[in-house]
Amino acid sequence: MSMRYHVVIPARFASTRLPGKPLLEIAGQPMIRHVWKRAQQSAATRVVVATDDPRIAEAVHAFGGEVCLTAADHQSGTDRIAEVAGRMDWDEDTLVVNLQGDEPLMPPALLDRVAATLHVHPDAAMATLGVPLHADEVFDSNVVKLVTDRHGMALYFSRAPIPWKRGLFEQGEARPEGMYRHLGIYAYRAGFLQRYLEWSPAPIEQDEALEQLRVLWAGERIAVGIVDEPPPAGVDSREDYERVCAEFSRLR
Repeated sequence: MSMRYHVVIPARFASTRLPGKPLLEIAGQPMIRHVWKRAQQSAATRVVVATDDPRIAEAVHAFGGEVCLTAADHQSGTDRIAEVAGRMDWDEDTLVVNLQGDEPLMPPALLDRVAATLHVHPDAAMATLGVPLHADEVFDSNVVKLVTDRHGMALYFSRAPIPWKRGLFEQGEARPEGMYRHLGIYAYRAGFLQRYLEWSPAPIEQDEALEQLRVLWAGERIAVGIVDEPPPAGVDSREDYERVCAEFSRLR
């Protein structure tokens, strides 16, 4: 059976660090249009922007994109995507990829890869990606690490160095061989998204501030695909925005 999947792009106007972020102009177009273009260049069969703000919806309609207006009180992009999947009445086995609305440089191939990772693991409810860890990231709590089992299923995610290399890390040696950094891109089955909405935040999720731990806490499986290189960073700050603008200028 061939793989089919949809992309949903959660896009909020009320960003704390960069208000109105999806509508900031990059190379003469709003950021959300660049993100939408990346999704259109993937193998996705449908691309939907999920937003609670009419200004973003208007901008997406202006360039011919599909929009789903959602509630304003969602705690995460996953919650927003779950609302979209429910309102679209997608079959429970439908594959849905989460592409954040501040990722204008996301390689379309990674969208295909995370969807394919879920497709080949029918026993998983969700999939994500990882990349080999660099030495300067081992002890960086802003870099999320992951450990999988031999079948490529996630065992745990943490801001701490995992697995802990006993005898090396005690000496402060950052030896990252066989360690992986988590990339925040996800694919889900639509039926799983409806179950996710019923769960309360998990203690380990709150301790680590990592929402994917709610999934492991609930006993669901997360398939992990390992790629060679991370995508360019998204836009979280004014500095990120200026970097991305410079990159687009370079590419023109």
